This record gives sequence, structure tokens and C-alpha cells, in this order.
Amino acid sequence: MERIGSALLTGFGLVWWLAGTSAVGEPLWPVAALAGCALAAGVWRTGRGRGKPGTAPPPDVRRRFVWVNALQWLAIAVVAFGASKAGVPELIPALVAVVVGVHFLPLATLFGQRRFHLTGALLVVAGVAGAAIGLVGAPASAVQMTVGFAAAIILWGTASLGLPEMGQDTDRPEAEPTGTP
Repeated sequence: MERIGSALLTGFGLVWWLAGTSAVGEPLWPVAALAGCALAAGVWRTGRGRGKPGTAPPPDVRRRFVWVNALQWLAIAVVAFGASKAGVPELIPALVAVVVGVHFLPLATLFGQRRFHLTGALLVVAGVAGAAIGLVGAPASAVQMTVGFAAAIILWGTASLGLPEMGQDTDRPEAEPTGTP
């Protein structure tokens, strides 16, 4: 994965972690927030060390990336508005995690990162788990912590694995050299 991808995953992982810690409450939330910042710094260093310096993607890839992300943000706004209007604002983090997870599926193809399918699926599972917890009557803080911490760990795991550069098929073994060039 290019360094920019690792940085984005790490940064959004930190956002999810902080969302989870904001539900922890006094006096532990500052400690949890600082721990998350330290974890994110470690993940960033790990991912950065394995990644390659970024190169600008081709214009068609860039355009599709912008569309996928624009649709993701639109879907996030729709689910947040819908959950608020339906009287279940505690489900917003869970529903957002589902949207974010689904958005990884076209990105897997777009960037040739088949592992993004797993990242997306795990985020959807985290969102569904958070929604289930909320629907059975758990407090909003339980939903927020479950989804926030799970999403952070999923994104940080993806970033720290040091995925190969864009377009490299990650699931096929490298061909053995067959002779001299």
C-alpha cells in the first residue's frame, strides 16, 4: 500500500478510536484517548515503513475514487438523518460503520487491494454487532464503544499489514524467476 493509504487508514482509525473513547466517561476517557493516539502513531510508523512513496493515480482511478467517497459521505448523511428522525440516534455509529465497510468493496477492485474486501466485511460486521447491541436495549455508549474500538482496530490492522502497492495482486504467489533476463 502506498504511504498515503496507510496514513488515511491510520487517521480514520484514530477518529473511530476517539469516537469510542468519548463514550468511556470520566476519568478514563483521557487515558483511553492518549492510548489511542500512541497506538495510531505506532501503526502509522509501521505502515509508513512498509509502504511506498505515493504516486498520483491515473485520472480515471482518481475520478472513481472521488465518486465512491462522495457516495459514501452522502450515504452517511442519509443514515444519520434517518436514524435521528426514526428516534434511534444511538444507532448512528453502527450504521456509519456499515456504510464505511460497504465503501471498501469497490475500493478493493479500484486499487487492486483484495484485502479491502476483508476490511469492508469486518467493518460491516462491527456495524451490525453495534446495531444489534443497540436494538436489544444497551445504552448508546455501549454501541459507540463497540463500533468505535472495533472499527479502529480493523482499520489499524489493515494499515499495519503493509499491503502491497496499488494494482499488485496480493493473493497470488510471486512467479519464480525462470532464467536470465
